Amino acid sequence: MSAKAISEQTGKEFLYKYICTAAAVQNRFRYANVTTETDWERLTQEHPWLLTEKLVVKPDQLIKRRGKLGLVGINLDLPGVQDWVKSHLMKETMVAKAKGVLKNFLIEPFVEHAQSDEFYVCVYAAREGDYILFHHEGGVEVGDVDAKAERLLVPVDDKLSEEQVTEKLLAHVSEEKKGVLASFIVGLFNLYEDLYFTYLEINPLVVTGDGVYVLDMAAKIDATADYICKAKWGDVEFPPPFGREAYPEEAYIADLDAKSGASLKLTLLNPRGRIWTMVAGGGASVVYSDTICDLGGVDELANYGEYSGAPSEQQTYDYAKTILSLITREKHPQGKVLIIGGSIANFTNVAATFKGIVRAIKDYQGPLKEHEVTIFVRRGGPNYQEGLRVMGEVGKTTGIPIHVFGTETHMTAIVGMAMGHRPIPNQPPMDAHTANFLLNAGCNAVTPANTRTASFSEPKSAGEATPPKKPKAGFQADSLLSILLPLKNLGMANYKEAQACPGPGGAKATTLFSRHTKSIVWGMQTRAVQGMLDFDYVCSRDEPSVAAMVYPFTGDHKQKFYWGHKEILVPVYKSMDDAMKKHSDVDVLISFASLRSAFDSTMETMQHPQIRTIAIIAEGIPEAQTRKIIKTADEKGVTIIGPATVGGIKPGCFKIGNTGGMLDNILASKLYRPGSVAYVSRSGGMSNELNNIISRTTDGVYEGVAIGGDRYPGSTFMDHVLRYQDTPGVQMIVVLGEIGGTEEYRICQGIGEGRITKPVVCWCIGTCATMFSSEVQFGHAGACANQASETAVAKNQALRDAGAYVPKSFDELGDVIKTVYDGLVANGTIVPAQEVPPPTVPMDYSWARELGLIRKPASFMTSICDERGQELIYAGMPITEVFKEEMGLGGVLGLLWFQRRLPRYACQFIEMCLMVTADHGPAVSGAHNTIVCARAGKDLISCLTSGLLTIGDRFGGALDAAAKQFSKAFDSGMLPMEFVNKMKKDGKLIMGIGHRVKSINNPDMRVQILKDFVKQNFPASQMLDYALNVEKITTSKKPNLILNVDGFIGVAFVDLLRTCGGFTRDEADEFVEIGSLNGIFVLGRSMGFIGHYLDQKRLKQGLYRHPWDDISYVLPEHMSM
Repeated sequence: MSAKAISEQTGKEFLYKYICTAAAVQNRFRYANVTTETDWERLTQEHPWLLTEKLVVKPDQLIKRRGKLGLVGINLDLPGVQDWVKSHLMKETMVAKAKGVLKNFLIEPFVEHAQSDEFYVCVYAAREGDYILFHHEGGVEVGDVDAKAERLLVPVDDKLSEEQVTEKLLAHVSEEKKGVLASFIVGLFNLYEDLYFTYLEINPLVVTGDGVYVLDMAAKIDATADYICKAKWGDVEFPPPFGREAYPEEAYIADLDAKSGASLKLTLLNPRGRIWTMVAGGGASVVYSDTICDLGGVDELANYGEYSGAPSEQQTYDYAKTILSLITREKHPQGKVLIIGGSIANFTNVAATFKGIVRAIKDYQGPLKEHEVTIFVRRGGPNYQEGLRVMGEVGKTTGIPIHVFGTETHMTAIVGMAMGHRPIPNQPPMDAHTANFLLNAGCNAVTPANTRTASFSEPKSAGEATPPKKPKAGFQADSLLSILLPLKNLGMANYKEAQACPGPGGAKATTLFSRHTKSIVWGMQTRAVQGMLDFDYVCSRDEPSVAAMVYPFTGDHKQKFYWGHKEILVPVYKSMDDAMKKHSDVDVLISFASLRSAFDSTMETMQHPQIRTIAIIAEGIPEAQTRKIIKTADEKGVTIIGPATVGGIKPGCFKIGNTGGMLDNILASKLYRPGSVAYVSRSGGMSNELNNIISRTTDGVYEGVAIGGDRYPGSTFMDHVLRYQDTPGVQMIVVLGEIGGTEEYRICQGIGEGRITKPVVCWCIGTCATMFSSEVQFGHAGACANQASETAVAKNQALRDAGAYVPKSFDELGDVIKTVYDGLVANGTIVPAQEVPPPTVPMDYSWARELGLIRKPASFMTSICDERGQELIYAGMPITEVFKEEMGLGGVLGLLWFQRRLPRYACQFIEMCLMVTADHGPAVSGAHNTIVCARAGKDLISCLTSGLLTIGDRFGGALDAAAKQFSKAFDSGMLPMEFVNKMKKDGKLIMGIGHRVKSINNPDMRVQILKDFVKQNFPASQMLDYALNVEKITTSKKPNLILNVDGFIGVAFVDLLRTCGGFTRDEADEFVEIGSLNGIFVLGRSMGFIGHYLDQKRLKQGLYRHPWDDISYVLPEHMSM
């Protein structure tokens, strides 16, 4: 959601902090907040003016018309305020249809003034700019300001001057107040723009001789601009609408949503309700809510929510477990139902998201059965068959009744089943085409011949066109002006003029895509590009529709893709300019830029006149930026599809990105060749559902566009309906509108005026909104009615009256489409053509494997770490658990090296070994090499490697050898003396015995520290004892033949592996054999080598050259003849 209401206190705080005006704004920051937890004594200390001034108190909970409702206490002293708050605090109150509890109040100084000092001012956003409403009579009795107020439009990107304000708005204001008001309104408008407000109303605004007083204020800000305004906004709290509590589960899901690239929404309507939903897709979620309410379930509907945008398995699990925890809190006498629904996904891997839901169901299987929860599932999209299979299996294994349906079942049919209005089929027929159609029987790599170039249905000649459907009697096209003109968020004025007079860039094209359309894709979206190329191939295009890609974060290169069976290279450019220069035939840009970069990249693109169509996929672009894009596009004659869209598709010609889903859906919905029906929708997911419905009820889709769910889509319903009207191949039009905005009324006007003559089937989703007691913001940013005319019910009725074909509900949409289509076939307008099979396209290896069609041995195997899930796992232990258990470095080493959770003493011993082996001065060979390399100017990795390469039997690498030698001797039963004598006889050194500096008389304290720890903590130390007995023999011969630190660690580690209880004897011997003990020295000494490198760099030591006097030059004597 973009436009979100903020509290009056937050709005005034923004105003007082950041408004810049010559007018004297009074009572800055003089407000106090009161809740159930307020300490009045402390409050008066923080706000001493409460004790000395007359006060006003009112609830601050997004309640409109508080004065008329008697919810404002005026001209009170502090005790009076306390009594007023006491009488209202935590009291249940009705506001319109909403019943809520008053619990948050605002206290401000009372301002003595006359009625003539009160004014009304409001600024609100519309597609074409921002409107300022001003009325010279403000206050409680202001009345219908839309009809009475002066109105000034500030077009997008224009500046507001005091002269404009004075001339257009202040005609009825006394001369002495005009200057103050003009300055304040300009400052207010600049604040509105700078802080990304979408609505800002002050009523009354009081102007006296002392200055300006902001008495009551209501405001909304564009929440998507948080990344721009964070420094000024701070952490904004968005209160829920009055009558709906703020639940912690909603906050939890909102936090998940903020941290995710996917969309996750949850609104609790009635936590005691029996009907719960978990729906994929912003549009689909509204349709399911509508259907539940249409079937009489409004009082039992527990929640509204949606998940979309390809959430990960973990994110879906977190979302699902939140829903299931709420369902299983209170029992319902009739049991409960959970509807896991959705339209046909475009790019979300259904099986992957269902895995998260299945995990949650398994975790809650006990409570779900106890609360008698029945689950109904309907879904389509990539890999949906596997998802449905897994969902069905979990029902069988857990005993929870789960009914599973695919694309063969109408999207909302499961609602009727769940509510007992229609029977549940025992074994519904399943469409199965994912694995059957893609594997080519032949090996022909040549692009197949065109299967069809014209519309699938043969249209009649122009002279035989279907006459327009007449509006119902009594419908007046002109009467729409009374709806359109005063509407906030809409500017009907100049609409026809704008259509007739395009900008200097020329008129926008009627035909956006053809079989020869070439595009550039912004962003490294390889999966989407491959999907476009596969669509091109199956449509028998001569050439790929993607000419190039732009990705600013890498250099120019080529990216490999498939064209049918063969591989092709698509150029990738760092610069948009370079891409445009080298591909002058491109006229479409598909932008996968992020919400932060979409504005800049789109504006850059529109500097290139060759681009006529831009699709912006990103969701969450601030509305102010979107409106600037629209203005520039209108000036240059560029058609914008989006933002917040999946795109659009023209069967047989071109598809945008992931539109239409994967090839199985493309073929199932016959999108590889054109039909006779064109549609326009807001929702991307619902556009794919329309593909399905239209393909099952007609000869198929001619073209379909999802304009996007934002309040200000780049192109409107009417833009595309008029294109379809002027396109000969389109015989009927389908529009899927929704609650919010008034664009559908333009269609009514077009039908009434005769501009639209082709049959229009239209349905606006969101009819349930009028049944809710409090405002609900649906999944799309634009899906919220600001007044009665913006409701879905009102728009459906207007469309019906205008002469459009409007079903009674979404359930009947397919039936109405079929009825209209059959009528066009019957009267000869549409002549269905013979179906031609499409060419086969090979399935990608990765997707075939995902579907379980093939298998291949892995190139690597690993058993110590898994980074694929939501969090890193070390040998089966999540990283959060590693830290929670305070395992330390030794514990992590135990997991990664030995795949064991070692005892605490073992972890400590490992850490001690790392500490004592970390360094032994600059003179040893490894440190010496590291230092020389560092002084030669080499980088850290090179210097570290130089030092590590010296480690071997002679330096540092004796741990493994010592462990093996001592273990072999001990295990064979040799006495220490026998072992020493044998090694001497064989002429071998005893690894781990001997030191260049230390001796029996000058012991190595590192060994002593380790020995003390082993003796105190190890259960047994037989190997160490054996080695110490060997040391007694060797030191009797020479004092420096001591058990050195390498040898000690080697033998002590053998004791640890054999006695800690975590390893069998064979496992312990294997770890010694494969060289794990030398790893201790390598890891420890790496710390020292890095230290020497940093030390040399810090000391800025120059290139090392060994002195001559430290080299003995021994050359062969000169031999003369």
